[in-house]
Amino acid sequence: MSNPLLKDSVFSSPIRSNDVMTVSGTINKSIILWVLLIASAFYSWTHPNIIMPLLVPLLIAGFVIAMVSIFKKEATPFVSPLYAICEGLILGAISLSFEKSYPGIVVNAILLSMCVLFCMLAAYKTGMLRATPRFQKVVVFSTLAICLVYVIDLLLNLFGAGSLSYIHNSSGLGIIISLVIVAVAALNLIIDFELIEQGSQQGSPKYMEWYSAFALMVTLVWLYLECLRLLSKIRD
Repeated sequence: MSNPLLKDSVFSSPIRSNDVMTVSGTINKSIILWVLLIASAFYSWTHPNIIMPLLVPLLIAGFVIAMVSIFKKEATPFVSPLYAICEGLILGAISLSFEKSYPGIVVNAILLSMCVLFCMLAAYKTGMLRATPRFQKVVVFSTLAICLVYVIDLLLNLFGAGSLSYIHNSSGLGIIISLVIVAVAALNLIIDFELIEQGSQQGSPKYMEWYSAFALMVTLVWLYLECLRLLSKIRD
């Protein structure tokens, strides 16, 4: 379970129909979601005065939609486009904030994320990296540990108790931590690829294409944000 949206159990009930999940179908759904995300991010980038006051409601909406997708995956064909739009609006505002402080960083973060994606895909297709049980356990626990640290840091900020400075500073330790987090996010892609392929092989329902595309987008968005953080630390 690298990505909470992608796990073996969601593919455990194949259907007897020609209308089943395929890898190509998942790619097509991914393209649709990314078009929506990029379009909404562009709008947010060009209209920051409208979007910035709405960031908190958008974050809440995105979280609610993600929970709906996790617990009722049949609804993903309808809610995943909404999530892509919410996420795009949020990413546009965040990216603009980074760009103002570090000119050119957004393009570099996008390129770095794309390079990582294609490298992971190549490693998966050639068999260099496979989602073995041990591999999955390491990635899962690493991801959960990172999530826990982020939650603790957020709670400390909310209650005015400071923050976990070592994950934010630009020292050598801070850069190493960001590199490790980027690596964990990248390894999540291997598990995502494996589970998507399993879903297509097991004849999962057609709506799982949307579910899988949505889940993969979650991982890639996380990877992009971590690339932004890493590059900003390197520039400081």
